[in-house]
Amino acid sequence: MDTQPTEASGTPEIECGQEAAKHFAFDNGYINLNHGSYGTHPIEVRSVHRKYQERAEARPDTFVRYELRTRLLKEARKAIADYVHASLETCVLVPNASTGIDTVLRNLTFEPQDAVICFSTIYPAFMNTLEYLTERNEFSIYQIEHDLALSDDEICNDFERMLEKISEDGKKAKLAIFDTITSLPAVRMPYERLTAICRSHGVLSCIDGAHGVGQLHLNLSQLDPDFFVSNCHKWLFTPRGCAVLYVPVRNQHLIRSTLPTGFNFSKREKAAKINNFVANFAAVATSDDTPYLCIPAALEWRERITFGDKTGEEAIISYNKELARKGGHLLADMLGTEVLDNEGLTLGDCAMTNVRLLISPEKCSEKLADLLNMVMNRKYNIAVNIYYYRQALWVRLSAQVYLELQHFEAAGGALREILTTYAVDDSGLIT
Repeated sequence: MDTQPTEASGTPEIECGQEAAKHFAFDNGYINLNHGSYGTHPIEVRSVHRKYQERAEARPDTFVRYELRTRLLKEARKAIADYVHASLETCVLVPNASTGIDTVLRNLTFEPQDAVICFSTIYPAFMNTLEYLTERNEFSIYQIEHDLALSDDEICNDFERMLEKISEDGKKAKLAIFDTITSLPAVRMPYERLTAICRSHGVLSCIDGAHGVGQLHLNLSQLDPDFFVSNCHKWLFTPRGCAVLYVPVRNQHLIRSTLPTGFNFSKREKAAKINNFVANFAAVATSDDTPYLCIPAALEWRERITFGDKTGEEAIISYNKELARKGGHLLADMLGTEVLDNEGLTLGDCAMTNVRLLISPEKCSEKLADLLNMVMNRKYNIAVNIYYYRQALWVRLSAQVYLELQHFEAAGGALREILTTYAVDDSGLIT
């Protein structure tokens, strides 16, 4: 069998909201307002995925040796490369953004005078990686503590001031890690400007775009970062786990090994003569790589989406941003609190929103956040992401094409009921 499954194409348009919801396999009554954590994918893409898995089991050697690692993987890479406006040779596939960022960090060499810059909103796993690496290599971490009510100008100014401090300390800024959209809180960073600042100062830019692909219009050829990683299983609608790692040709010599080191690793003397970047990622280790092959199907499904007079990517991105803004403000009005944003409203220019819960600061904690998440999920059948930030509890809600404003209203009603029904003390929720 040599043809590619195409069940996701050739069918009618799908309107955002109630119509789109029919194409997802959620339990009846389950409201998924936490798409940003794990993502999900349409039934049509799931069908394509299962056909690939069936092919893998029908003829394992044929599939892995002569289909997956050759034609099929290249087709998937070509699809995502075109989507992010990058050349094929710069894009490889990895299981998730964490693997991609770790691959970059563990391949770079650091000297005692080197410094790595990050923001206080860095994804915790990546901060852990940096701290682990400092145990093995002597270099410095400079973290920018910032309050996420800042304007884009203030964020960029803080970044440039940190570059100045590093220089004053006699260090050399080697690498900066920053997000397209941060995780908790979920806000859009001025990543385009930060990338340009890095370029002008000779600092390598490493962009954690975990929430970028499928949520933002991306043109990596224009952006021209030194390293970029984004999940596809979150916002692009592929099965888990699937992510793209972008490394321009000028930097590919820096990424000598995959994680773990794979079959196509080249020793230094050979690597100096040939570019083995793409080949390295084609055969890393035995795993189920069929989610990668679903990128074309996911993109085909996205082309069918409509929102008003918009279609495809424009429909999805516009609908999600509008729903997130409206849903966030509706929830804030219901709870008598506020949406996290700045005066220019640039932080909220994405498909996620953050609303503060009305709980006194001294009672807020990560433990309480976990308990509230569990009650929302188990009792009310609503998935949200409640978290502790700046002495307060906030709820992150994700917009998506299968949701409508009524789902945000349901979450607001459930949260209001919880906060008025239960008394909160230091031990968590009590009746």
